[in-house]
Amino acid sequence: MTKETDAFKKPRFISFEGGDGSGKTTQIQLLNKKLLSVGIKTYVTREPGGSIGAEEIRSLIVEGEPDRWDPYTETLLHFAARRDHLIKTITPALEEGLWVLCDRFIDSTMAYQGYGHGVSKSIINSLCQFVVGNMKPHITIILDIPVEIGLERASIRMNDLSDKRNNINQEDRYEKMNADYHKKLRCGFLEIAEKNPDRCY
Repeated sequence: MTKETDAFKKPRFISFEGGDGSGKTTQIQLLNKKLLSVGIKTYVTREPGGSIGAEEIRSLIVEGEPDRWDPYTETLLHFAARRDHLIKTITPALEEGLWVLCDRFIDSTMAYQGYGHGVSKSIINSLCQFVVGNMKPHITIILDIPVEIGLERASIRMNDLSDKRNNINQEDRYEKMNADYHKKLRCGFLEIAEKNPDRCY
């Protein structure tokens, strides 16, 4: 057995990050299909959400108007959802030997709440250490896209979902935020990638 083959037998935690409309869902689906084709068992999940409790918190975060929450309340909601997701879904899946593919994780909080809303980065790091500890993704794929294109894609997606749901429970709170906000979080993701070359690609 080669070292490469042995490495693939170890469970991996891979997160996908990027602004709205960057194509994370599509790339996760492609990677999931490839991994399954070579016999690697996977678990696909998302944030906010990914567990029963976290999905309930998700609706509080992603529905409604942009000013529904102040930035610090919003940050705490994200970490509450993340804690439940981590202990109910991610950790058990890894312990079962599954590769976990997660649509957003800790870097989204730093980008959206830290860079976008101006929440203290030191506070976010402290909350991350308290809630997540050493459970960091082995690999993080950060997808970059111009803000205007990303928001246009996101708008098309939300309109399609709106038609299916008859405008009930629209998950478009972040998409409603202005372009300046989305430019800040894009810069945030790029800086996160630069600061974490061992993990981010």
